[in-house]
Amino acid sequence: MDHGNKTSKVTEFILLGLTEEPRLKLTLFLIFLTIYITTWLGNLIIITTITITHQLHTPMYFLLANLAVMDISDSTVTALKMLRGFLSQPDTISYHWCMAQMFFFHLTGGSVDLLLVVMAVDRYIAIYKPLQYVLIMNRGVCTGVVAGAWAGGFVHSIIQTGLIIQLPFCGPNILNNFYCDIPQVIKLACTNTYMTELLMVCNSGLNVSVIFLVLLMSYTVILVKIRTLVAEGKQKAFSTCAAQIVVLTLNFGPAIIIYDRPFKVFPGDKIFSMMYTLVTPMLNPMIFTLRNAEMKNAIGKLKAKMLFVKSRISP
Repeated sequence: MDHGNKTSKVTEFILLGLTEEPRLKLTLFLIFLTIYITTWLGNLIIITTITITHQLHTPMYFLLANLAVMDISDSTVTALKMLRGFLSQPDTISYHWCMAQMFFFHLTGGSVDLLLVVMAVDRYIAIYKPLQYVLIMNRGVCTGVVAGAWAGGFVHSIIQTGLIIQLPFCGPNILNNFYCDIPQVIKLACTNTYMTELLMVCNSGLNVSVIFLVLLMSYTVILVKIRTLVAEGKQKAFSTCAAQIVVLTLNFGPAIIIYDRPFKVFPGDKIFSMMYTLVTPMLNPMIFTLRNAEMKNAIGKLKAKMLFVKSRISP
């Protein structure tokens, strides 16, 4: 039987989600709806504050605003289908939408990982070449590296999705997850997937591990340099780098656990998946604002300005 006929036999997948208990589903729906709304609000506050505050028109905050855009996109890819799944029984997704969800999930996820690399480079230049920093990280360069992050995420995703699409699927069609992702979907193929899984591990797991280790070494070098700065500059640089280290750990840690091994599905995988698909995009704005005095001051001024305008409009 040819691959095309096998693939056509599966027209949809059934997502088991986090639970099959109706009462618990309603509770989880309210919890994750709150998380999703918080993700939008937190990241929109960062984007708005950076956009309208002239003092924050710097390379670091430009990259932070783009990270906020990616976090919203990353969360939306999985959250909307997950929330809908809590209200439907059974929770199904068509074959084509499943492939599309995997594509956009790895597009946004890969772009976030690459942008975190760019943010580490930005901090390195700011610490080691402060006098040339503005010239090196000019607007054209910043725009180019953000576009490059999206392009890199696209290449990563198209390779991943392309390898999955060419596999035949003829049943079963039950995915023990709340969204379509490679480790679960690949196990449903009606063929030997050893080589495909090996390519997937190299493309996702190995890349994520190498990038994470390189970033950790880079931030170690940066932190060593920070020790030589004056007191005021040292505190600001340390807070920024500490926030970025926490963010990259939350992003890369769960991803390494999921992708950096042969694709065997474990019950705990759902917890790690929730961390980097739903929880981390919500926490990122909190981490960056709570440890950043400039952002907190800018948000405070923006809030005061909005309250003043509201009081002038109100009778």
